[in-house]
Amino acid sequence: MMKSTPTAASRGLSGSTLKIIAIITMLLDHIGASLVQPILASTASAAGVTDWSMPSLAAACPGAAIPYYALRYIGRISFPIFCFLLVEGFLHTKNLHKYCLRLAIFALVSEIPFDLAFHQTPFYQASQNVFFTLLIGLLVIAFDRFCRERFANNLGAGFLLPLLGLIAGMYLAEAFCTDYGYLGVLVIDILYILRDKRALAGILSTVFLCFSAPIEVTAIVFVPLIQRYNGKRGLPLKYVFYAFYPLHLLLLYILRSGAF
Repeated sequence: MMKSTPTAASRGLSGSTLKIIAIITMLLDHIGASLVQPILASTASAAGVTDWSMPSLAAACPGAAIPYYALRYIGRISFPIFCFLLVEGFLHTKNLHKYCLRLAIFALVSEIPFDLAFHQTPFYQASQNVFFTLLIGLLVIAFDRFCRERFANNLGAGFLLPLLGLIAGMYLAEAFCTDYGYLGVLVIDILYILRDKRALAGILSTVFLCFSAPIEVTAIVFVPLIQRYNGKRGLPLKYVFYAFYPLHLLLLYILRSGAF
């Protein structure tokens, strides 16, 4: 009897594998931002550093600067993967309302842990967690699909209305100071519109993310990862990210409070 040969799809990366990669890189990023950054700041101040550029910090405080930037550069991979998985979830969900509601609930649940971990206060109005960005992005692409289906025979409305929806979503994200702001919503929309051209969508997403900071350049690593996505769900990790996000932020705050 001949042994069956695994198909290219089965050899690729499942949705759960991508989610695990995103969660791990996000955790490393948040360790750098919440635990290592205060050490770097205090070390740099003690050393009398006035130039806070990466080369200067790495030269003056290598013990803190190198781990910090290593963690933050690795962490750039996580957000675009989550955006890609959001689009995949939208394309395959059987209940969009529940999907939106789930994101909204965890956005609210995660806000206090997010503010505690990164701003050491339970209420910080100038920055909102990434669930709000994902929710706004989901609403934008849902509106996009609705308009294109509703006005399939009207090219003007089918193009203009989704564009206006994107602009509104980007404005909303920026107005509420959500994580990644208007660029985060734009990346979600790009990954949705160019979903059949993953490499191009990934490259464009990275380019736009770099508008926020040069450090985002390492987000490009997510491109070959999503190209290997095999369309399979993989392990049942549907709620792992939802629970992990606020819990790990709360833990990081506890660790930081005990250490500093």
